[in-house]
Amino acid sequence: MHPVCLLLLQPSACQLGDGAVLQKVYGNDLDAARRYSPAKIVSSSMEVIKGTPDPKHISTSYVERLNWSTRTSMRRYTRLSNGFSRKLENHEAAVALNYFAYNFIKIHRTLRVTPAMAAQVTDRLFDVSDIVALLESAESKKAA
Repeated sequence: MHPVCLLLLQPSACQLGDGAVLQKVYGNDLDAARRYSPAKIVSSSMEVIKGTPDPKHISTSYVERLNWSTRTSMRRYTRLSNGFSRKLENHEAAVALNYFAYNFIKIHRTLRVTPAMAAQVTDRLFDVSDIVALLESAESKKAA
């Protein structure tokens, strides 16, 4: 596994609290081929995955925001683009670097710290040189 992914997937960093899934079902729309927006919602269902989540906070807005942030920060995910990887390994590395930067390097305006610092995964701001050090360490371990 990629070293950046290993850092992100430490057991201490992956302890999830309450959670639920909200699934929306969309109807058929004859005009869908002419526009980008989805069709009207026909029904929705909620399923609790773990614990007792607050129904006020069960929303697709969180994942939609993540999707938007991902698409705007990585051109390979935008529609009608030619930014892609020919190898799956290259794609995995690009995605891992993007998520590392998003969670450990970028200070978010609303949090005033990085998401990793807000979640108390780390107590310091990472730098691009930290990514380089992680990669060099992984490469030296692989060579030995």
